[in-house]
Amino acid sequence: MKVFESLGVAKADILLPVENLDLKRWSVIACDQFTSEPEYWERVAALVGSAPSTFHLIYPEVYLNAPDKEVRIKKIKSQMSEYLSAGIFRQAEGIIYVERETAHGWRKGLLLAVDLEKYDFRPQAKSLIRATEGTILERIPPRVQIREGAELELPHIMMLIDDPENAVLGPASQHKQNFMPLYDFELMFGSGRLRGYLINQPKVEEEIFARLTELADQKNFSQRYKVPSETPLLLFAVGDGNHSLATAKTIWEKAKAASHNQQELNHSPLRYALVEIVNLHDEALAFEPIHRILFEIKNPAGLEDELELFFQRPVEISTEKSYEDLKKAINARKKKEQLAGVVLKNTFKLIRFLKPSSNLTVGTIQPFLDKFIGDQKAQGLDYVHGDDSLWQLVRRNENNAGIYLPALEKNELFPTVILDGALPRKTFSMGEAWEKRFYLEGRKLTNR
Repeated sequence: MKVFESLGVAKADILLPVENLDLKRWSVIACDQFTSEPEYWERVAALVGSAPSTFHLIYPEVYLNAPDKEVRIKKIKSQMSEYLSAGIFRQAEGIIYVERETAHGWRKGLLLAVDLEKYDFRPQAKSLIRATEGTILERIPPRVQIREGAELELPHIMMLIDDPENAVLGPASQHKQNFMPLYDFELMFGSGRLRGYLINQPKVEEEIFARLTELADQKNFSQRYKVPSETPLLLFAVGDGNHSLATAKTIWEKAKAASHNQQELNHSPLRYALVEIVNLHDEALAFEPIHRILFEIKNPAGLEDELELFFQRPVEISTEKSYEDLKKAINARKKKEQLAGVVLKNTFKLIRFLKPSSNLTVGTIQPFLDKFIGDQKAQGLDYVHGDDSLWQLVRRNENNAGIYLPALEKNELFPTVILDGALPRKTFSMGEAWEKRFYLEGRKLTNR
């Protein structure tokens, strides 16, 4: 593993499935998607069957509260060992250039390992690698249970760089015809196509790291964001998978605390996590909101009164004719205007916050939702990717209520994190649920 310490990254030994495997069945979506839609994962299980698949190596979070949780985790770790012994993997050393088809075009990325010593997920972190959203600490222990002692990691983490000139990924996309093709196939359930290439051109690799070094230059950073020269530099912002990265960090800190062998720590694979680096300004990368769903509200008709009471009436609530009309009104909002929607089975309410408590709509409404759940006025709260998924969950039960939220502007992300720290939890999503990263590549977490 070649380490670029000042950049917080390393070239990893990456495991890929052998060439004769059915990649459509091998590759499945990130475990934290469709968490309120078990039917999606049932379709995955039916398609995959007993074939070699990353489905057998991950824990879909829709099942986190399943009674057989311990059995599932044990089986995952056992399956990892079996795959490693059975020759399911081939190895590629270096950087993999990835192209992923989405609704907006081909999203481009680079597969690298990030140094967990350079990452901090605390809200006011000043590290080179930071979380963009609040980390839900109670979500880390169950993930630790899954990753700790596992022989493999499978990445669904996507890191963002703020590169308007596309200087880092540009050289890779321009020279991909000279790289070694690794995979090119259709993902399951119409989720687009995935292509990967090993960057085996030293000059291209050198240019990538040279451009990353320019982004990491303190003077350039201060000028770009108009901040004092002593402002801690932010190079990588976690776009997707922050809880998985926080889990890796937690395990690394535990390993450091338990070890008395510095040499062993210096070469530990636990110090790194495999991620995909994506340019914030990629035209195929769309920022989508993460909506909220309240399950089994005790008094759905009283939700409007609850909102007015909580915000002490500086809200205007009006009625829209349809879900589509509600979405149009929110997405056509003026700059700095904060609007959200309450979606019931037959009612669509537009909320206008007259005295917002946060710079972002999600930050204004989340305290209300937290108190509503804390007061046990609904059975549960979940975070929903996609307008259609929200509508389906609302229609499923007349006592469910969707909270429709606007999208974050991409250009707001880095300046906000630099100046204010992490955004409220679950503020934005990089694309719809089906556009998320699919598992394909892996990396060993042990030295066996």
